[in-house]
Amino acid sequence: MIKILDALINALEGIEIITEPSHVAKLSQDYHTFSPVLVPKLQGKVGDMVVRPSNEKEVIKVAQACVESQIPVTVRGAGTGNYGQCVPLHGGVILDMSKMQGIPWVKPGVARVEAGVKLAAIDKKAREIGWEIRMAPSTYRTATIAGFIAGGSGGIGSIQYGLLGDRGNILALRVVTLEDQPRVMELRGDDVSKVTHAWGINGIITEAEIPLGPAYPWAEVIVTFNDFMAAGRFGQALGNGDGMIKKLIAVFAAPIPEYFHPLQDYIPQGSHSVFLMLAEPSLELLPGLVQQYGGQITYKKPVAQKSLNLGEFTWNHTTLHARSIDNSITYLQSMFPPDPNLELVEHMYHYFGDEVMMHLEFFRVHGRVIPGALQLVRYTTEERLNEIIRYHEAKGVSIANPHTYIIEDGGRKVIDPEQLKFKEMVDPYGLMNPGKSKVLEFKK
Repeated sequence: MIKILDALINALEGIEIITEPSHVAKLSQDYHTFSPVLVPKLQGKVGDMVVRPSNEKEVIKVAQACVESQIPVTVRGAGTGNYGQCVPLHGGVILDMSKMQGIPWVKPGVARVEAGVKLAAIDKKAREIGWEIRMAPSTYRTATIAGFIAGGSGGIGSIQYGLLGDRGNILALRVVTLEDQPRVMELRGDDVSKVTHAWGINGIITEAEIPLGPAYPWAEVIVTFNDFMAAGRFGQALGNGDGMIKKLIAVFAAPIPEYFHPLQDYIPQGSHSVFLMLAEPSLELLPGLVQQYGGQITYKKPVAQKSLNLGEFTWNHTTLHARSIDNSITYLQSMFPPDPNLELVEHMYHYFGDEVMMHLEFFRVHGRVIPGALQLVRYTTEERLNEIIRYHEAKGVSIANPHTYIIEDGGRKVIDPEQLKFKEMVDPYGLMNPGKSKVLEFKK
């Protein structure tokens, strides 16, 4: 193996390579540490080296060398994923795309960007001409566009534009294959689904073309409630208010807000809270809706003038803040069926109490606003965690299990047959992030 790696290093002369063990180990990890189930399973899983290409030509060179040496390749962005997507199970090359930060062009409504560019950088560039990215995870300052496409599913903005994989939210992808003679493929329209949310098993994304949305002047708002279900129903009503332009509706049951130390002046002890991002022209209509559901606005500030960033307390940043205080806390990812009265949410809220603390994020699915949840779980044992998951599923709640590194066992349940066909074509030797799919392991 040492001889193979030495030959690989020689073949990649001129491209940045990292072999220092502690540095390689660090770049072999992501935020799977949120899961006490994944930590022991992924312990000690590291690459043999890290390669950092600075352009597509270098990516092709890496692909060619890895095919010739039959070395596994695990592509990495910023490592902000939570399921071990970029943790190499079989060593090999960690392909760190963080140097590819170019933005070839931005036009009204669309942008072309390289794989390693950060979402915040795209947003900044797009806003220069009055546009912005449609959606982003709470890690938007550090997450890369290709990492988001390969491992993410939605985020801030999904209340308006749906999920990342919905038709039209990704326009095109440029991908390098791991065939005997690596090719560069341009996938457009529905063909992008062959690569999206595939955890880097279906080719190396080098560029993406994404749609943009109009850049509104946004305001951040905190609304507090004495009753959790009043907070939830307020969130649902606001989500259904199509005339009000919003980017974020996050609902937190007490005691979750207690983990948000910088926000304590705005959230009374024991209260439930809703964090919002609304277009400023919609603010005039907000107090009436808040009053209707018995809430109180405790914080309101234009984003341009803010000292806080409420988005960094939402989605899975909520879990990060909670774990910074109590690292025994883990989380679930749930999708509740459409229900204007949130009866199933209410049942789960009362049934589990503080063992499963309710955190809702509203987003649009097939044209309907529904509550997703990233509940905080007071972890005891894996058996109890699985009981909680099974209870939710038995009641009709869809669980995207964040405690597995296997694609089929997570949110997907099955791999798209079209993705499998594409995989066989672009990665005939199974070198791309091996071990992350039951179907692919069985085929071996």
